[in-house]
Amino acid sequence: MGLSFVHLDDTTRQSMLSEIEIDRAGGTVYVSDYLNEIGRLRWVPLLIQAAEKGTDDSLANALRRANCFKIEVAYNKPRGGGTGMRRVPVTASQTLAESQFNMYYIRALALRAIDASQGLFVYRAKTVEVPRPESEAMIGKTLDARVVLQVLRDTRGVEPSIDIPMPNTGLTVRLV
Repeated sequence: MGLSFVHLDDTTRQSMLSEIEIDRAGGTVYVSDYLNEIGRLRWVPLLIQAAEKGTDDSLANALRRANCFKIEVAYNKPRGGGTGMRRVPVTASQTLAESQFNMYYIRALALRAIDASQGLFVYRAKTVEVPRPESEAMIGKTLDARVVLQVLRDTRGVEPSIDIPMPNTGLTVRLV
């Protein structure tokens, strides 16, 4: 089950598409190492399709149906032990879809918040069995939309320098 987005309307979707286009034009769309060649080719069109009329769930389902993921990936063993192979998690499609759809949703809402001189309010958009204490601590915080937008544009949602809703937290934002 995906995230529940309070402001996922036509205005937000148009801004999501604009933000995807900024990244696409700049060659900075995040592409997971877990994606196979088919997945790398299909990723942006499927992301755009989800932003136009879908959700994070529809994006995850489309990625699964198109067999977009590798079975295993190489990794560096700890302490200089060379490389090895590990299986791609079965949750990879959901995690990728949820994180990137949410990231573009947050960027779009940040634009709306800036235009309306508002902030962004963090809320739980998905029930999780064992919520992380750091995620729980973020709920109810108001974030500066300008800062959030810049950080997400700079990091593509990967290890941002500020506390914002991240993958697997079940958190997102709404307008204040």
